[in-house]
Amino acid sequence: MAVPKRKMSRSNTRTRRSSWKAELTELVTIRVQGREVRVPRRLAKAYKTGVVSIEG
Repeated sequence: MAVPKRKMSRSNTRTRRSSWKAELTELVTIRVQGREVRVPRRLAKAYKTGVVSIEG
């Protein structure tokens, strides 16, 4: 595990942390079992083939 050699200033720590942002997943509308459902694009094929089931 990487260990810092020197203490990082508070402003540098906050700047570094704020640069990491989560991105919203792109949703697509697919028809499964007669229902239209919005799912993440990378999981659309899994929903269509039945690998992942739709709840609710």
